Amino acid sequence: MKIKKIGIVGSGNIGGTLGILLAQAGYEVFYSSRHPDTLKDLVRTAGPKTRAGTVADAIAFGDVIVLSLPLMAVPELDAKTRDALKGKIVIDTSNPYPERDGKIAEEARKEQGGMGFFVARLLPGARIVRAFNTVYFADLKKTKNSKGEKIGIPLAGDDQEGLQAASELVEHAGLDPVVVGGLSSSKLFDVGTAVYATSASAKEIKEKLHLKPAGSKRAA
Repeated sequence: MKIKKIGIVGSGNIGGTLGILLAQAGYEVFYSSRHPDTLKDLVRTAGPKTRAGTVADAIAFGDVIVLSLPLMAVPELDAKTRDALKGKIVIDTSNPYPERDGKIAEEARKEQGGMGFFVARLLPGARIVRAFNTVYFADLKKTKNSKGEKIGIPLAGDDQEGLQAASELVEHAGLDPVVVGGLSSSKLFDVGTAVYATSASAKEIKEKLHLKPAGSKRAA
């Protein structure tokens, strides 16, 4: 698929920063929140290829949707919004933090299939790809880690077109994609894992996760 337009649902630290990087790469970006008027400064920073509006408008606009909400906000999406996400490639960046998200985060951390499976159950029909959950937004802005290496972004998803789309966005944002495997393999880079919040390079991520070379098979 040819990706031109990105809809961002949740325009905070990660969603906001990612939108800036993608706008700079030439994509049209539509930020959204419950209060679009608060996004004027972000749109001004991101540049002329950027606009802001409602969540419904962002979903309708995007060839790909970046879902960058606190986990506690995902079940609060109304039925119309969840329905609009069906069939869409949805790149989910969320993480379960009990101190912020409460009980749902505790449930997510017990999910054997990892956050990918957990979010997929909350949004049935969406083509979920896990990405951008392992990097601090301040590091994301720089796209390189303290060693001067391009930051690696682990990805997981069952939808091959979705994985390809996510890989493209990672590359065009100035980062290195690392496809870990199917959606259940997202548990390998969830909160608390060896690569979470490390801003590691793609090479380091592959080493830490013991990923096999391209062409070989790995069980998720």
